[in-house]
Amino acid sequence: MSATPQTFAVHAACIRGVEAFEVTVEISSSGTIPGMTIVGMADAAVMDARSRIRCALRSSGFMVPRCTLTVSLAPGDVRKTGSGLDLPIAVAILALSGQIPLEGLDDCLFVGELALDGTVCPVKGEVAYQLLARDLGVSFVGGFNSEHVPIGEVQASYLERLSCLSVGIGRGKKPFCVNPSHRAVHGSALDYGDVVGQEIAKRGLAIAATGGLGLMMIGAPGSGKTMLAKRMTGILPPIDEIELQEALCIHSVVGERTESLLRGSRPYRNPHHSISSAGLIGGGRPVRPGEISLAHGGVLYLDELGEFSSNTLQMLRQPMEDGAVRIVRVDGAYTFPARFQLIAASNPCPCGYLGDR
Repeated sequence: MSATPQTFAVHAACIRGVEAFEVTVEISSSGTIPGMTIVGMADAAVMDARSRIRCALRSSGFMVPRCTLTVSLAPGDVRKTGSGLDLPIAVAILALSGQIPLEGLDDCLFVGELALDGTVCPVKGEVAYQLLARDLGVSFVGGFNSEHVPIGEVQASYLERLSCLSVGIGRGKKPFCVNPSHRAVHGSALDYGDVVGQEIAKRGLAIAATGGLGLMMIGAPGSGKTMLAKRMTGILPPIDEIELQEALCIHSVVGERTESLLRGSRPYRNPHHSISSAGLIGGGRPVRPGEISLAHGGVLYLDELGEFSSNTLQMLRQPMEDGAVRIVRVDGAYTFPARFQLIAASNPCPCGYLGDR
């Protein structure tokens, strides 16, 4: 980026679907009435950054420039959402006003939310931001996260407080950065060796796992349908690197925990039958992936299949064939990966005990 006495710009990013796209945060100052204006199709969370940034700068010992600051978020024709732009806007203000060294800022992608006391907080979608930083050939700098997800070929650094930026980051200076190591997750996955009996059902699940087939289980309540389905991921082949990276990205964007994925377990999702079509397939505002995408690379278990609405179940047809779901909205199309193995269960009758001794 370029630096002049009146303007400065830094690398930032926002989430669209399950991917991060680059946002250039450019700031300009003029000697008129003090204030801050943000342009570039920013949502309410981005506009609220003005108050958070002012308080965070004062709490961190920095001066808030007494001039008019105009913040431009490029590209200007794409809507910006989330609070991850707090940190890059604050960095641009500090660089423009000469309160932090400029060296090294051009080689970093900044993403983070600011607390009023100057603490830099992590935001959802860290994996997606790291993948974007890898594609851009820059380092990722975000809020300190004790549940850091390591991505190969990405240099990630983390800020605990905004005041740490005062020392600069050029020429190998990284005293402000905390590099959390991933916490080892101990514990074993559910295993079929714990199941006594049910040999026919276990044989059927093994055949389904071998051929990647869907499976329907019908039986009385308490016969072990859910118990067997939960152990399905334990007999599937190990998840490959591409599927793991896609699954990590989806879970990170939604804000789901990733310990089991990092442990090597495939995803297992068990939505309630009252789930909406948007919750199962994806949608909302902003558009977010649904349960079928969260089950990408793993198992989607639909218990009480007969209680799901017919319209919701019919929506599974195309994603199961294509391995992805495409959602079209006014602002464009969103494509979410959705390659999963469908396991369903149902009672044989309304009371559940038809044929049961």
